[in-house]
Amino acid sequence: MAAGRLAAGSWRQAVALGRRRGYRCSSSSTAQKAAENIEDTQEEIVIPRRKTWDKLAVLQTLASTVNRDPTAAHYMFQDDPYLMPRNSANARLLSLSKESGRNAAKYIIKQFPQYFDKILAEPNVPCLMPVTLTPQLEGVNEEALRERINLRMVKASVDLFDQLLQAGTSVSLETTNSLLDLLCFYGDGESVQEEQREEKEDFEESGVNASEQKTRKRPLQRGPHSSGSRWRENNDAERIFKIMPERNAHSYCTMIRGMAKHGASAKAYDMYTELLNERHKADVHTFNALITAVPFLKDRSPEKWELVKVFLNHMVQQEVQPNLLTFNAVLKTLRRCGGRGRSVAISVLKEMEALKIEPSLATYEHLLCIFYRAVDLGPSSIIFEVLEDVEKRSFTAQDPDDANFFSTAMQVCCDLKDIKLAYRLNKAMEKGDNWKFLDVSQLNSYWSKFFSLLCMMEQIDVVLKWYREMPPSLFYPSPKNIVDLLQALDAANHLEAIPSVWEDVKLLGFSRRQDLLEEILSLMSRDTHPEETQLAFAKCAEDIKNVHEQSWREQAPLAWTGSALGHVAVLFSRVGRTQDAWKVMERFQQGNRIPTDQVMDEFLNCAKQTNSPDEAIKLVKLAVSLGLSSAHRLKSRAEKEFELSESQRKALESIQPDSNSSDSDSDSDSN
Repeated sequence: MAAGRLAAGSWRQAVALGRRRGYRCSSSSTAQKAAENIEDTQEEIVIPRRKTWDKLAVLQTLASTVNRDPTAAHYMFQDDPYLMPRNSANARLLSLSKESGRNAAKYIIKQFPQYFDKILAEPNVPCLMPVTLTPQLEGVNEEALRERINLRMVKASVDLFDQLLQAGTSVSLETTNSLLDLLCFYGDGESVQEEQREEKEDFEESGVNASEQKTRKRPLQRGPHSSGSRWRENNDAERIFKIMPERNAHSYCTMIRGMAKHGASAKAYDMYTELLNERHKADVHTFNALITAVPFLKDRSPEKWELVKVFLNHMVQQEVQPNLLTFNAVLKTLRRCGGRGRSVAISVLKEMEALKIEPSLATYEHLLCIFYRAVDLGPSSIIFEVLEDVEKRSFTAQDPDDANFFSTAMQVCCDLKDIKLAYRLNKAMEKGDNWKFLDVSQLNSYWSKFFSLLCMMEQIDVVLKWYREMPPSLFYPSPKNIVDLLQALDAANHLEAIPSVWEDVKLLGFSRRQDLLEEILSLMSRDTHPEETQLAFAKCAEDIKNVHEQSWREQAPLAWTGSALGHVAVLFSRVGRTQDAWKVMERFQQGNRIPTDQVMDEFLNCAKQTNSPDEAIKLVKLAVSLGLSSAHRLKSRAEKEFELSESQRKALESIQPDSNSSDSDSDSDSN
């Protein structure tokens, strides 16, 4: 019995175990088939062992979490709040001062490297450490010459080259070409550190005070590039080039580019002719320099374009592939070709597209100058096509003229008076890294033009919104911007905002600008406003009066004009400040100025409201002494509208206006 139960139990266990095994086998086969199907439908995922990040990735991520503070100035001016610039002129002066300080520090480190031998920076950044510019190799040999060339020591390199020739040592063609590169880059002048060293030696030898030294005047630059020196006749570069026993294409190309860079365009063209006679080929950079120098070789527009075509044909013959700078040089030359440039510019752009060369911002800047800068040219829609392309891209710097695009384009928007186009341009400027093309000075110019266009075309609420957000983080308003804002307030009948604008004028340092003061006073005194507004206007008038009367140590007090005196007197009279108004009226006689009839009537009304007959009598005396035609009328008003005592009446009757003034006054009344 027990054995039967055991057998039965064993049988049941065996059956159950078999079922479990069969189920597991079927499920595993199904899962395997499903996995194979997924592998067939999905791509293989490869997990990299290491992710390479940009060196600035962390800083860029942190910067993206911070918004611009509209109340903060540019970051370069935030070291010392006391030195925070108030306007664009102060900002430029401070930025130049900071750069001058850096250059002074670099000069001290270069001149006295023995005092800066201890490296205390942790971690050490080699590129930020002082660079050794003292020659390490002595003696008269080619290695020492190459070292001085690499250190950009122009005068020392030329002297050592001459010593090698005098010693009968030949200099290799490669080293001589490197010396020519150095001389042509600096225009046979000196590098920055060499100039500083020579000035220091001359100063020490002369033994004079720095205050007695005269400022050196740079010659007028007339070449295609504005550099610090001019190409001198028979300079060291020409002398070394003439005595070279062997010259290759690099030698000629270097001379051509140096001459073109430093204003010797005719010599560059002659050197190019000599290169062709020697059966050498020029490189693309040489052709770019020659094309840029074309406006200085020819006077008439057709001749300029023909010479450009000659250079382009030579590039085809010499199998020189043009680059972006080549087409930019062509467009830059077409800017000086008048109507011919406008007819050819589009074909140049199509040629760029055929060669698959993407335009840079400088390309577009040249196009805008060609199509919009000439006064005699008709309207064009090229800016819309340019802006459509600019909106799609984020640019990188490829041409020195790239930085001029946004300022030029904004000027075109102002000329066209197209605010929607300006908004599109501003959005394109803020895309990606395009904002980097605007330095501090160009940034101020760009936003100044944009703000002037806003004041001209936008609603006053939008203008004030931009005005609150832009200065000083984006730009410093100029006096013209303030005038544009005042005119916008006048057009929108929003003159009650003038007191706040006046506070900004004082902060910007424009409180002594006569034209700005006249504009503010004229708007405040033109019409009568509610009492609260008039009181605010009178306070502004008092500030302006104090500005005229204050005299600084280095500045003379502002001279009163007749219109300014009249506006201030009217503003004081409208708020019942009779005594202050009379002090201003006295300045008419002191400064030999003539008040208008409106000023006299406003003061008489003020005297009537404050019941001041003595001031009314003084006003009549002032009118008589100035010989005003309104003296008789003012006397009649004083007799009728004021309650005079016996002494006051006698004093008023004793004032006798001139017959000429009374006759002219009666004539004006009859008219």
